[in-house]
Amino acid sequence: MTQRQCLWFDAPYRVSVRDERIDALAPTQVLVHTSHSAISAGTELLFYRGQVPCGLPVDASIAALSGDACYPLRYGYACVGRVIEIGAQITHEWRNRLVFAFQPHASHFTANIDDVIPIPKNITPEQAAFLPNMETAVNLVMDGAPRIGERVVVLGQGIVGLLTTALLAQMPLAELLTFDQFALRREKSRVLGATTALDPSHDAQSMDADLTFELSGNPDALNRAIHLTGFEGRIVVGSWYGDKRVPIDLGSRFHRSRIRLISSQVSTLAAEFSSRWDKARRIEVAWQMLAHIPTRELVTHRFPLANAARAYELLDQHPEQAVQVLFEYK
Repeated sequence: MTQRQCLWFDAPYRVSVRDERIDALAPTQVLVHTSHSAISAGTELLFYRGQVPCGLPVDASIAALSGDACYPLRYGYACVGRVIEIGAQITHEWRNRLVFAFQPHASHFTANIDDVIPIPKNITPEQAAFLPNMETAVNLVMDGAPRIGERVVVLGQGIVGLLTTALLAQMPLAELLTFDQFALRREKSRVLGATTALDPSHDAQSMDADLTFELSGNPDALNRAIHLTGFEGRIVVGSWYGDKRVPIDLGSRFHRSRIRLISSQVSTLAAEFSSRWDKARRIEVAWQMLAHIPTRELVTHRFPLANAARAYELLDQHPEQAVQVLFEYK
């Protein structure tokens, strides 16, 4: 195997698929033939639309994404495939093993053995493509720390919002209210256990939520989060806004209500967990959650990598039609 196909973000609103040479394996590397990779619509659309500040590291915590966020660049972080070649120092049980890796979209990729994650036997390759977003949802719930009987709001029902809703629905909450502008996502939200799913244009009265998750990707939603959150409530901000800016009302309600804003980002764990938790433990919990949440119902579109431009155009121009979009590789 000497050639592979790779997805490139060439410029705002321009992607291409290029044939590239596969370098020889280092002794500690494996070559993986990708079967599925998942588009993370929130983050990837920031790159697609040119809404990421140039010069910012793409993702300093992932070896395959260590470069700067300047065009042209490769991106993506949810690849699933089968090991087809192994380096000289890799034991033979790795050959033909199904693995997950935080790698950009490509038909094949090489990775150090420490950077691939074996897929449990009870998880399908398609389910495994949800691993990064499920890990993010697990991290969000850990940071929010919902308690029995609380009223919880989730703003945004993209894939991370939906998976977060699915986790919260397993808890003994008094109410789980979600918001999203698209009817398809509200429908999925109800199926996954939301008590009520509303359009953000709905004139919801302040519900004095104990805990609110802002996962919409729209910084203006922080104002709604403040409006919906009660005295000494918590707001977990899981959105990455890129270079988008909007005025946030930190006036009387926020200030006098002693509301706490909590930043949640999956690259690290909160210090309060570090004595007992590490990334491996969080990944194991994410696998367990994926085993019984109906992720297949969240996949609305599947594309070959050759049709990547159509996939991103769909997400950009017709987000009301899509939830999870996957690339499938022969």
